[in-house]
Amino acid sequence: MPHDDMSPPPARPGTAHPTWWRTPLVASAFGLPCLVLEYFWFRSEDGAGAFGGILYWAAGLLAVAWLLPHRRSLRAPRMLAAGAGLGCALLPVLFALALGVALTAN
Repeated sequence: MPHDDMSPPPARPGTAHPTWWRTPLVASAFGLPCLVLEYFWFRSEDGAGAFGGILYWAAGLLAVAWLLPHRRSLRAPRMLAAGAGLGCALLPVLFALALGVALTAN
């Protein structure tokens, strides 16, 4: 069917996704406060120790979730990067909570 001047052009599959920012925003809203808390927590204990690498991975994955191109075809990798970054950011806090529960349960 030919395209006339009165109808909008057909959408291309590689166009920008209108709500690309929701997943990185939710992951960053929960992950960044945890990263800041963990940074100051580990800094007061003379370094991150075993969790140092995971903090870098969390920050890197959250940055990748924001920096991926805004195409609909990259929605799944953006969600995976944001989810993995959030998981890495929450891991030290969840480990500390689990350790506290295990030590208090006799």
